[in-house]
Amino acid sequence: MPGPGAVPEAVPGEGPGVPAPELLARARLLVAPELSASLVRELERIAGRGAEQLREGETSGGPLLTADGPLLCVGAVLPDALRTERLLWFHSVNAGTDPLLAAGPWPAGALLTRTVGRMGERIAQYVLGWVLAECQAVPEYVAQHARAEWRRLPTELVAGQTALVYGTGRIGGAVAGLLRSCGVRTVGVGRTARTGAPPAGFDRVIGAEAGAGPGVEAGAGVEADPDAEAEELAGARWVVAALPLTGATEGFFGAGRFAAMRGATFVNVGRGATVDPVALEDALRGGGVRRAVLDVLPEEPAAPGNPVWRLPRTVITSHSAGITADEDVAQDFAACWEAVAAGRRPELAVDTGRGY
Repeated sequence: MPGPGAVPEAVPGEGPGVPAPELLARARLLVAPELSASLVRELERIAGRGAEQLREGETSGGPLLTADGPLLCVGAVLPDALRTERLLWFHSVNAGTDPLLAAGPWPAGALLTRTVGRMGERIAQYVLGWVLAECQAVPEYVAQHARAEWRRLPTELVAGQTALVYGTGRIGGAVAGLLRSCGVRTVGVGRTARTGAPPAGFDRVIGAEAGAGPGVEAGAGVEADPDAEAEELAGARWVVAALPLTGATEGFFGAGRFAAMRGATFVNVGRGATVDPVALEDALRGGGVRRAVLDVLPEEPAAPGNPVWRLPRTVITSHSAGITADEDVAQDFAACWEAVAAGRRPELAVDTGRGY
């Protein structure tokens, strides 16, 4: 028998981790203290109830967390005291949920949803901005300007060149779609089953094996093809990493994949720990990687003495490619609320076993 204050299991048939509507109706809404007042008001409007703000002294077991009843929480961090059977649903204000899942065991039966909003659009524009800047020699002209030097530099067109995008979900698809609209050939690399035509934005999708070199794990319907991956890496002008961090993707971009590149620019808008930093530095110094644009790092923020600041031909942009706005959180929470209230699994639900 569940103990006092325990939350009954979800109704069978509603999908894993989808709470019963009657539980949702009486769940208390807890919000993280860093959420803005205007966002909290919007969350209250969507949920049809007042919000209770978690305070620093209560994140490890204060009165808000020890009171009875099912709990619904919105924030970035899940307090340890909430990692119990009482947690009905946690909505993350971030798109990446790997820190939440790595912090401790996820409560059985608890729904985890995330915020994506217009992040795909923002990240796609970020990638396109760097692609166009590189083709128009913007970094070189900025350096010339600082030296008061007048000299024409060669430029190149993006059309007809290839971008290899690792990750074919919402963000990877948005990146590919925007690049493709400029005439770039886009090849996706993923593990999700694909049948028939490639998903929107991609000219082709291939599968890849887990590990640090040719040879994301392919899913049913996408067979891993090490030869195809090696060929695409060798012909790519840009390699864009938009992978989540899971056990299969940690250190995914290692010596093998970097060795297969032939002068590609590497852009990471996924997770820093998917890249082996030593292998990337070797590839930059050896010329296999022409340039690197890193929005994410294994350790953030990077201290001034971190060697990553001294990588050749590299720009670091402080995890700013896909900043989440309040309206993104409200919009996605509303969509998830509508689905859960109808007994459906939200599109933004996270498979806590796979990590995304």
